[in-house]
Amino acid sequence: MSTVATSLKLPARVKRRIEAVAKRTGLTPHAFMLQAIETELEAAERYRRFIDDALAAEKEMEASGKGIALDEARAYFEALARGRPAARPRPKPWRK
Repeated sequence: MSTVATSLKLPARVKRRIEAVAKRTGLTPHAFMLQAIETELEAAERYRRFIDDALAAEKEMEASGKGIALDEARAYFEALARGRPAARPRPKPWRK
């Protein structure tokens, strides 16, 4: 893996916290910070995909004029979460 150097200026209190936590987890402060940055990058990318998917779904719903009622979606997901069989709700016209 290719690496590049960068500089990160931290407040002294943050640096001390990183050193303490890194020591307890058996990591170097450098490894701890890399892991933290990777974790946050993955979360930010996941969130961006979530937003993009939601916007695409909204666009599709607007174009088709069909959607799934909230109460039907909620009942479906609650059944799945409880391990019960559930028929997937079908989109219906929502425009009047």
